[in-house]
Amino acid sequence: MRITFLANAPNLSGGQRVVALHAERLAALGHEVRVICVASKPSRGGRRFGPLGRLAAGLRAPRPPRREETHFGRMTGVDLRLLDRPGPFRPEDVPDGDVVVASWWEHAFSAAALPPRKGAGHYFVQHHEVHAHLPAHISAGSYHLPLRKIAVSGWLRDLMRTRYGDDDVALVPNAVDHGLFHAPPRGRAPVPTVGLMHADTPFKGVDVALEAIALARRRLPELETLAFGRAPPGRDLPLPPGARFELRPDQARLRELYAACDVWIAASRSEGFGLPILEALACRTPVVATRAGCAPDAIEDGVNGRLAPVDDAAALAEGLLDMLGRDEAGWRAMSEAAAASVAGYGWDEAAARFEAALRPAPDARPSRPAVAGASQATRNSGV
Repeated sequence: MRITFLANAPNLSGGQRVVALHAERLAALGHEVRVICVASKPSRGGRRFGPLGRLAAGLRAPRPPRREETHFGRMTGVDLRLLDRPGPFRPEDVPDGDVVVASWWEHAFSAAALPPRKGAGHYFVQHHEVHAHLPAHISAGSYHLPLRKIAVSGWLRDLMRTRYGDDDVALVPNAVDHGLFHAPPRGRAPVPTVGLMHADTPFKGVDVALEAIALARRRLPELETLAFGRAPPGRDLPLPPGARFELRPDQARLRELYAACDVWIAASRSEGFGLPILEALACRTPVVATRAGCAPDAIEDGVNGRLAPVDDAAALAEGLLDMLGRDEAGWRAMSEAAAASVAGYGWDEAAARFEAALRPAPDARPSRPAVAGASQATRNSGV
């Protein structure tokens, strides 16, 4: 098949990492794969995450990653094309093919408006992109477009059915690269250590994770914190005193960070999936997480981690203290259960599922029955 992914400018987001992993493996399966990216939109200085907004919050604007530092820039066997302007994608931007996959809600409008010769339209749903900072009526409208959806988690598949009336959604859960994320059996660290991914995006719930760590430290003052992120922590979300932070660690180093922790915490309020949860488990680190994204599917409460309600810092703190308070044998059992819970399903298996989702079924519905309407929606959205 000739497969085209429509994407945002190359970056270091988890969503683009997943697209890159699928693109590479689809190419290895013999398909002709290309990823076409629009240019970044100009920053709006008054927004919280624009340059002036970050300055007002006491944050230093991070250096944009070079192309070769991004997940798309590291792909092999995939044709990467960069447009010199923001979206929407135009027909002349996209070569003729068999399949077009929108990887972001804005690009779903472009995919639905392309002529049929560009390929059957698909929508890779990695999150429910209806947030306060987005034009919710438009982003929600993307899920009504006549595109075959591929969802990364069960809750997204179910949401597409219950809220948007779409019963034809393929489920392709994200996986772990077991060649990258692994660790030998080990005991607890000499000093109890909790790890987290630091991000200032509100739905990631880092403020709740930090509150939970502070609560746990009241009863376990020696608890240390280890974190990584794409930007240094600012004054609005400071790490605990003495915490260690690593900026943009590479994958090998990231494995070492996971394996240096006794427990990993993920406190997302909303999450499409949450790859760090699986990666920590693969590195034999139990996870304490809120019931968001993949956590309810990946974590068996009390076996390989603990689950807590969203926004419940006290419950997360109790989960941390439970993991850290177990004796050596008890913690080792949790650690081994963590690794076992993600064994047997890697990116090769996920890519095979993705490939199957792209192949038309004999009774497949038309992929793009309302091109004119989709074109109008694109114009109205300003995408």
